[in-house]
Amino acid sequence: MELRQLEYFVAVAEERNFTRAAEKVHVAQPGVSAQIRRLERELGEQLLDRSGRSVRLTEAGAAVLPYARAALAAVEGARLAVDELTGLLRGHVAVGTVTSHGVDLPGLLAEFHDAHPAVEITLTEATSDELLEGLRTGRLDAAIVSVGATTPAGVELEVITDQPIVAAVSPGHELAVHSAISLDTLRGRALISLPRGTGLRTRIDEACAAAGFTPHIAFEASDPEVLAQLAERGLGAAILPGAFAEARSDRLRPIRIDRPALHGRLAFAWRADGPNGPAGRALVERARTALAGRASTASATSAPSATSAPDRAAG
Repeated sequence: MELRQLEYFVAVAEERNFTRAAEKVHVAQPGVSAQIRRLERELGEQLLDRSGRSVRLTEAGAAVLPYARAALAAVEGARLAVDELTGLLRGHVAVGTVTSHGVDLPGLLAEFHDAHPAVEITLTEATSDELLEGLRTGRLDAAIVSVGATTPAGVELEVITDQPIVAAVSPGHELAVHSAISLDTLRGRALISLPRGTGLRTRIDEACAAAGFTPHIAFEASDPEVLAQLAERGLGAAILPGAFAEARSDRLRPIRIDRPALHGRLAFAWRADGPNGPAGRALVERARTALAGRASTASATSAPSATSAPDRAAG
């Protein structure tokens, strides 16, 4: 019995098709078929039912499949263990991020790639809720997320920025004369916000629920700049991170929300019990070191960074 026979068998079992399985393992289809037939002869049982339009596992095949997967996983684990000891990392790391932020994530990933060129890196964008779920399930090794004052269950954080969430209105809006308002002042007023699942939206929804009302979200957009433009035209109060709103104070009036004060944190997050493999652990350690040193310069102080600032408290 050879490892490649088990690999081909697992591929066919997962794809339910010899052609797709052959493409997956980068081998010609006749080679896959021949190796699986050899495996079946050695075991003395047919593992795959080839009689239908799609390939199905036989009873014997279903019994063998978990052992085949375990054998392949054990071999991969052995390779990773040796690579870790010798300082050569292989494998794959999956990273997630909110849509926009002030972190030089491409630079961080490029540095990691330079240090560990044998590691495959993938990056996905999603809302904070989706990213946190990906961390908990192990689908992601690390992610940049927006969170509130409490660390979400099942993850650990390296906080990058912590800033107030404000209401931003046009100079002609009736609230523009205030520098600060209570949360209750927003009751029944037209609000402009990011969609559900984003950190900023979660903060405002939770705060309003605790105050006994549901916010009236009149306009919703995934781009914070659009929120600012809608508020600028007098269509309501945009709920924005403080730095983002302050950077647009020539056309918006940022208003601090007190009683209670709302804050949002942008953070680098990973699963509490650590990523699955050594490559993921290496990425987390490198990112924690890099981000801790850059956190003091992560606030929005210029026009380019201000454009990307909203998800520091919002994504």
